[in-house]
Amino acid sequence: MFKNFSGYHLVESYHNWKKAHKTDDKTISRAIRLIIAIVAALVVWCLPVENWVDGMTVIQKRTLAIFLFAILMWLFEAVPAWTTSVMVVVLLLFTTSNSSLVFFENGGVEALGAQTSYKSLLHCFADPIIMLFIGGFVLAIAASKSGLDLWLARVMLKPFGKKPQFVLLGFLMVTGIFSMFLSNTATAAMMLTFLGPILKALPADGKGKTALALAIPIAANVGGLGTPIGTPPNAIALKYLEEIGITVGFGKWMLFMVPFSLLLLFIAWIMLKKLFPFKAQSIELNIEGDLKKDWRSKVVYVTFIATVLLWILGDVTGVNANVVAMLPVGVFAICGILTKRDLEEISWSVLWMVAGGFALGVALQETGLATTLINAIPFGSWPAVVMVVGSGLICYLMANFISHTATASLLVPILAAVGASAQVAENLIPLGGVSTLLIGVAIGSSLGMVLPISTPPNAIAAATGMIEQKDMVKTGLIMGVVGLVLGYVMLILLGSAGLF
Repeated sequence: MFKNFSGYHLVESYHNWKKAHKTDDKTISRAIRLIIAIVAALVVWCLPVENWVDGMTVIQKRTLAIFLFAILMWLFEAVPAWTTSVMVVVLLLFTTSNSSLVFFENGGVEALGAQTSYKSLLHCFADPIIMLFIGGFVLAIAASKSGLDLWLARVMLKPFGKKPQFVLLGFLMVTGIFSMFLSNTATAAMMLTFLGPILKALPADGKGKTALALAIPIAANVGGLGTPIGTPPNAIALKYLEEIGITVGFGKWMLFMVPFSLLLLFIAWIMLKKLFPFKAQSIELNIEGDLKKDWRSKVVYVTFIATVLLWILGDVTGVNANVVAMLPVGVFAICGILTKRDLEEISWSVLWMVAGGFALGVALQETGLATTLINAIPFGSWPAVVMVVGSGLICYLMANFISHTATASLLVPILAAVGASAQVAENLIPLGGVSTLLIGVAIGSSLGMVLPISTPPNAIAAATGMIEQKDMVKTGLIMGVVGLVLGYVMLILLGSAGLF
């Protein structure tokens, strides 16, 4: 993650800890999981087509095998999630595209079925949503270099005073707002750095330490829901909504999701106060760092404000959010604020992870596999509530154990294809339509925070030693249940009213 950020050492310590605890046993376990994923995919790949769904082509069967491989690899985490994504794209290119290896094309297109365009697959690495995230990453790097992040943290926390319960509320709100525009991981690391001296000053036998330490990952996860760039699952849901003709602008997303995020943060505050009461009567905050006064820093401040305003006012200006994201990239590059070294700091693994999910969606559509599966499985006869609530629960459960992005990458393409079919779309109208189905997955993904392994912010917070796993499980389950219920109520009401 970004080395410019205050608190980067916490991220480094976390990764060093993971490396130090890698054992031969774990290496063997990962190898076994890798073999299981490969064997399962090969079984699907090699079985005769006629043993499968009626009408399934050879290309569709190969795509299904690669999809199964992706599911198992992301579930087992035999290798990093982004590695799986890149491998998926490579496999699709060489075995299912119109530029695949010669011996995979024997029999001709008529016998094999529709192929995926290699251009469509490669375009996933430069999808407009990828550009949106790059713009967000660049803004975050520039904010850190100019001291804007530290200054904002100090200014935003000051109104909350010195009473422990209000300081807790302050950390929840500030972390949540930061994570709407900055990386969740970087935000959590930065805020935990500010929290370090405070935790040491609190009574050793008090529960308030746990409340403050848990506030950071909870707020980082929940806050990401507020904007399309807050977390990758949001952008993935928006991309597939656009592909089926439903456009939700940056400002429109914020209009409904920011209040929802703030409501969840307030609920988290009530929960943490009740479960982990403070013994201390006051807390002294001391966040050092001022805004830099040089001309480049002033360019950062103006560009930051302009970019956020253009995102929010997209419906008024007519400029797409993905286009707006390139503004800070261009301005910072020409002014020398963004350097070659800074480009190396961008979290490319996240971008490649998202691109791999997009590639799976492209393959499902272009090979016709999505249509074949929809025709084979009677989704249209399922009660709409089963599809909506069931997909949300599955997403939430998966997101607690594997990457949130991987969860959305697996579920959203399938649900988008299902929701686009006429009969299913009609059944979903009383519950808010396809928007409820796909945005519900984004909400469910962000609420997966039961374990230290659920998200990087959770892992970094757990590394402070101030949190017991049972406390993280308890608060994670409460936030998950409350968040899913409130989220679906909001989506159904907005969707039924035609606002989403």
